[in-house]
Amino acid sequence: MPDFQIERENVTFWLRVKPRAARERLSLDPPSELRLELLAPPTEGQANEACIRFFARALRLPQACVVILSGQKARRKLLRITGRSAEETIAQIKTLAAAGDRRTR
Repeated sequence: MPDFQIERENVTFWLRVKPRAARERLSLDPPSELRLELLAPPTEGQANEACIRFFARALRLPQACVVILSGQKARRKLLRITGRSAEETIAQIKTLAAAGDRRTR
């Protein structure tokens, strides 16, 4: 699994984003890196906004709880998620990634 950094209730992790995908889903790439496929194009911050919306909706958190710390103009992004316990957030992300991996098989 990816390397999650925990600081109190904050969870920080790296994510590879693939804009203009056929569907939106979170999966795990072979080198144990999270990959988020988005419908949005990578122009004018649309993919960044879609990334924030995806995690906020999937984790049932306000969008303000999902922040892109680094990589606003890159495919590899550093995200921080707050709003609930770190353990619960990590468990939900792992469940989302597992569900996305099952759909590809």
